[in-house]
Amino acid sequence: ELLTLLTDQPGRFIRLASGDYVELEQELRDALDGLNAAQSDVRGTGKSKTKGVALAKSALSALEELTATPGFTLDEETKAFRQRLVSAFERKFPIPRRLEAELRGYQEEGFRWLARLAELELGACLADDMGLGKTIQVLALLLHRMKLGPQLVVAPSSVCDNWRDEIARFAPALKVRWFLGSGRDTELEDLGAGHVLITSYALLQQDAAKLQARPFATAVLDEAQFIKNADSLRARAAAGLDAGMRIALTGTPVENHVGDLFGIFQFLMPDLLGSRTAFARRFPLEAEGEVGSAARRKLRRLIQPFVLRRTKAQVLQELPELTEVRRTVTLTPAEATLYETLRRSALAKLSVNADGLVDNPTKRPDQAAARANFQVLAEITRLRRLCCHPELVAPGATQESSKLASFLELVEELIEGRHRALVFSQFVDMLSLVRSALDQRNISYQYLDGSTPLPQRKAAVEAFQAGDGDLFLISLRAGGFGLNLTGADYVVHLDPWWNPAVEAQASDRAHRIGQTRPVTVYRLITAHTIEERILDLHRTKRELADSLLEESDRSAKLSAAELRALLDG
Repeated sequence: ELLTLLTDQPGRFIRLASGDYVELEQELRDALDGLNAAQSDVRGTGKSKTKGVALAKSALSALEELTATPGFTLDEETKAFRQRLVSAFERKFPIPRRLEAELRGYQEEGFRWLARLAELELGACLADDMGLGKTIQVLALLLHRMKLGPQLVVAPSSVCDNWRDEIARFAPALKVRWFLGSGRDTELEDLGAGHVLITSYALLQQDAAKLQARPFATAVLDEAQFIKNADSLRARAAAGLDAGMRIALTGTPVENHVGDLFGIFQFLMPDLLGSRTAFARRFPLEAEGEVGSAARRKLRRLIQPFVLRRTKAQVLQELPELTEVRRTVTLTPAEATLYETLRRSALAKLSVNADGLVDNPTKRPDQAAARANFQVLAEITRLRRLCCHPELVAPGATQESSKLASFLELVEELIEGRHRALVFSQFVDMLSLVRSALDQRNISYQYLDGSTPLPQRKAAVEAFQAGDGDLFLISLRAGGFGLNLTGADYVVHLDPWWNPAVEAQASDRAHRIGQTRPVTVYRLITAHTIEERILDLHRTKRELADSLLEESDRSAKLSAAELRALLDG
């Protein structure tokens, strides 16, 4: 009865059907809130068709709160599961002898955490910072579970090679099956214990039926933010896999808003968060004030047993120092005039479009909001590209690029100091302009973007690590993960990305295990432009991720109005 009443009465006092009021102690309220948060879709109202309350076994936090609160009785099946839980977390799983590597202390802890959840047939999201060795921790688990049957690793195409190389280096007892390219269907034949099938997200989606028809002892999704959209075909293909243990690896579990975790948990344990409708009802994350804060606390409490996140600052005291430098770029008068013209034009265009949406009653509110967001983002992107180079928005423009000039000055300083740098931009055509400028100055570099073939990508990485090239030019999305480039001790971001976590991932290509020199990260920011406003958003984005993974309570999601405000002078 209390669970039913709590749904509509969030206060301290609960009015009963008789008209009387009951005051709930905070300890009892916390336990009841945990129960409500943990119930599945059919139980979202707190009503029960049977005596008692049914919970998914993944609702560990609610179960622990119940056992700590006097007056609750667990049935025999639940008692037995709780004993399994206690036993699993008391057991010290030995590091597999066939692992040909020495794990650091925090990596051993990560392996044992994974092994405990595997013992309970529960999913795990390993969300350590990039560069802390998530792969080696998972390889230890794959060796630990190799006798249970074939295992699956799904990764971005550019990272698949890395998995094959790491298995050969650290876990040669595992036999790789390469489910990529033509003729890959033969790799599914005679799959058995000790085999690790490696494939890409694209092929997981394309060959979903074939892969879902095979039972796997373990399924690992690397760069699991690729399935943050639970409604995508890729995420549905992952959710349909038959696996005894499911693992999601990601250094950026919350890229834009807390809802990103919903997609990941639909793969790990769909019964924990339920359907999207139930999730939105149980956790009004975007609500203002205490309602939203309480929802985030409940969600954090529910998922915390299954998310392990360590930062480099917490576990790698021996890692060289990281210094971040903001290098301000000032537009020339001609560039500034062009920028202001485009900004005013964008505001006028958006104002006209907004009036058109109001006058068009056939547009549904959600369609109108999506269209408004798209239009604002398109105008913002034009201004961001202009900050990089006038040529990117006005082909044939005669204005020089202040940012390119500032970058070339920085490059001369780095080369003179015998430093090497990674250079990131989200705009491939900006990188093309940089390449032309470097060619004119006979400055050596390596290059990759999303269109670079895998063999060529691997060759470029190996060449740079061997000392070939002063710079490595990389498109942000193509090179933000799966690369070890400790040959560089400087990182240059030519333009700011919306989310600092994505930039941090890119910077971690150099600042990671194996780096022996201090690393300096430069961000080239154009003064008095949209770039400065994006940088102001970075603090909010960092707090957003921490709101669930640590102890903060902030959340954010930009609306069309908020995006439009970035264009104001």
